[in-house]
Amino acid sequence: MAVESITGAVPGAGGSARLSARGVAVGYGARPVIDGLDVAIPPGVVTTIIGPNGCGKSTLLRTLSRLLKPTSGTVVLDGEDIAGLRTRDVAKKLGLLPQAPVAPEGLTVSDLVARGRHPHQSWLRQWSSDDAAVVGRALAMTGVADLADRPVDSLSGGQRQRVWISMTLAQGTDLLLLDEPTTYLDLAHAIDVLDLVDDLHESGCTVVMVLHDLNLATRYSDNLVVMRDGAILAQGHPREVITAELLHEAFGLRAKVIDDPVGDRPLIVPIGRAHVELDPVSAELAQ
Repeated sequence: MAVESITGAVPGAGGSARLSARGVAVGYGARPVIDGLDVAIPPGVVTTIIGPNGCGKSTLLRTLSRLLKPTSGTVVLDGEDIAGLRTRDVAKKLGLLPQAPVAPEGLTVSDLVARGRHPHQSWLRQWSSDDAAVVGRALAMTGVADLADRPVDSLSGGQRQRVWISMTLAQGTDLLLLDEPTTYLDLAHAIDVLDLVDDLHESGCTVVMVLHDLNLATRYSDNLVVMRDGAILAQGHPREVITAELLHEAFGLRAKVIDDPVGDRPLIVPIGRAHVELDPVSAELAQ
């Protein structure tokens, strides 16, 4: 079931990209990770960045959020060079959930979510009933209102992820960047968090996330960005992008791609060296 938009805006999937990278190069020290990359994030859809370990997925997401400064190229947010915007203004436009965020010990859920309102505070504008209302909606949207008085460190992994997403929503933005939001979660909690992401998308949010689980990425995404060695190998709807050839080229993975029996997306069936049922001809050749 879709949830109410916290911003009141419901952007469609059409129109120009709100967030894009143009000729971006970035690295750590003298080691380049991304060089001359171009990507445009379509509005109103869920975009997931996938690729093998070390290919630059999280680096790209951190660059799009301005946590990393490119050595060349430009990141454009709502038509402006993100490097020229004030940090407060960027925080009003996009929310970022980094990998494995940690809350101060003893901090309650409501206090953490309220921190999402910091970009809207100033000496002239202190906490108001409007801020409290936004926090209340964020808690309700993520299904954690009943946990408001609980310490964050007392929650399960899935609950904590919902709370962190709630804090991001409290910033009042409909552009969310999530870096591996299912890390360290079991499959049931991962599905729970991604169902929430799907609800947020249905409410009007544009979501960009990094995922490692390829089948979850194909099921929950409208747009896949496939990376390898700091470059984009393919981009598009999962039905158009995911093929056995692409998986082998990007990941070195032998797999069969079939129709998902419970959805309208492709399902990836890895082929390893063991526990594989061979057809009669292949079985005879293997003897």
